[in-house]
Amino acid sequence: MASSASTLEIEARDVVKIVLQFCKENSLQQTFQTLQNECQVSLNTVDSIDTFIADINAGRWDAVLPQVAQLKLPRKKLEDLYEQIVLEMAELRELDTARAILRQTQVMGVMKQEQPERYLRLEHLLVRTYFDPNEAYQESTKEKRRAQIAQAIASEVSVVPPSRLMALIGQALKWQQHQGLLPPGTQFDLFRGTAAMKQDEEETYPTTLSHQIKFGKKTHPECARFSPDGQYLVSCSVDGIIEVWDYISGKLKKDLQYQADESFMMHDDAVLCVDFSRDSEMLASGSQDGKIKVWRIRTGQCLRRLERAHAKARVHGLKYGKMLKEFRGHNSYVNYAIFTTDGSRVITASSDCTVKVWDTKTTDCLHTFKPPPPLRGGDASVNSVHLFPKNTDHIVVCNKTSSIYIMTLQGQVVKSFSSGKREGGDFVAASVSPKGEWIYCVGEDMNMYCFSYQSGKLEHLMKVHDKDVIGITHHPHRNLVATYAEDCMMKIWKP
Repeated sequence: MASSASTLEIEARDVVKIVLQFCKENSLQQTFQTLQNECQVSLNTVDSIDTFIADINAGRWDAVLPQVAQLKLPRKKLEDLYEQIVLEMAELRELDTARAILRQTQVMGVMKQEQPERYLRLEHLLVRTYFDPNEAYQESTKEKRRAQIAQAIASEVSVVPPSRLMALIGQALKWQQHQGLLPPGTQFDLFRGTAAMKQDEEETYPTTLSHQIKFGKKTHPECARFSPDGQYLVSCSVDGIIEVWDYISGKLKKDLQYQADESFMMHDDAVLCVDFSRDSEMLASGSQDGKIKVWRIRTGQCLRRLERAHAKARVHGLKYGKMLKEFRGHNSYVNYAIFTTDGSRVITASSDCTVKVWDTKTTDCLHTFKPPPPLRGGDASVNSVHLFPKNTDHIVVCNKTSSIYIMTLQGQVVKSFSSGKREGGDFVAASVSPKGEWIYCVGEDMNMYCFSYQSGKLEHLMKVHDKDVIGITHHPHRNLVATYAEDCMMKIWKP
């Protein structure tokens, strides 16, 4: 069995033992025996070793034998035990019981084949009309032999707490609740491994402030992301600090030891972008000085540093930190970059007012297009691009105008949503709900616009901050949205 700071390996034998215990406790005798025989793993547990030893020492064989039947013991120790029981039954003149044990048990049958002299000695003792303890127990006493047998068998068994399977499942669910994966009162489908409400929750727009997180007077978040598994909300600040939050309580996650010790993931400059690995184990952050750092979120350890990494759109390998691909073609800053679901394309949004679609393998630019310009004329910087859950061939494009667009990868507009403002209502950031039912935009007017995909209309509008809004991010499976702004606040919104 091996363990390290980040991994914990569990022996398969231990898992089988836990299942065996469940079978034993629920009287699933056939299943117990089949599993034990197939896996060649024995449970070998008793409720209490002290009681088990005391029963052997006192000769309470009616209590000992049912427990021994559940154990896998070395043949020699079993033979010693059964021989002792036969002798004691003979002493008590319970000759029928003694003969039954001698002639009908598997252990004694093997003894008859392999140790015929020892077996025949017991047969001879049973046909005598008297019992001689000295002859039967051979230079020992009944009590000494019981004690030796008790000690020998006790070394083969162990005591474990009852109901380990249910206890472990209970602990796992409590941990998930503690992490915010499983809100209190949630009905949980143990077989599917999901909370029913996660899958069945109908998407709806947020209207109510759930929590607000206040940053220092001289700092504010520049970016924030929920992890794909919904466990973490991470914020990155203008002072270079990266913090992990419990979005249920609105407080810093202190179960991460490094945060409890006030030792944070950090850059030397403002952190402008952040994103998670698909398994939510790692975090990549990019700062204003062109550096990228890759972190392990459970430990806060920096796994990789990439210097001068993002002057252009590039793909870097995590293993060695080398640049694998470079996508050349934009004439200004690249504000956003995403992979398509299948990983075959990279889509970039730029301040040169264009969106480009690239072939991931060849780095060829396949398409370049501009979303529709603002009503006031001129072109508009593209803030971000987002995958659209309802159609893998469509993307959501947010440029610095009062409209947001669903477009094809060739640049055709499929659907548009507008704030209706000619001036002062340009969008600065956007987010899409997990199923694509809602598109959320935050504007330079400090409002959040909630557009329904089905109706194509603005269904809800509310002011979210008192100073310029920087961004917005959506939880991966709950109706929660986080917004952050220059008012030194990050706010979590719920329906």
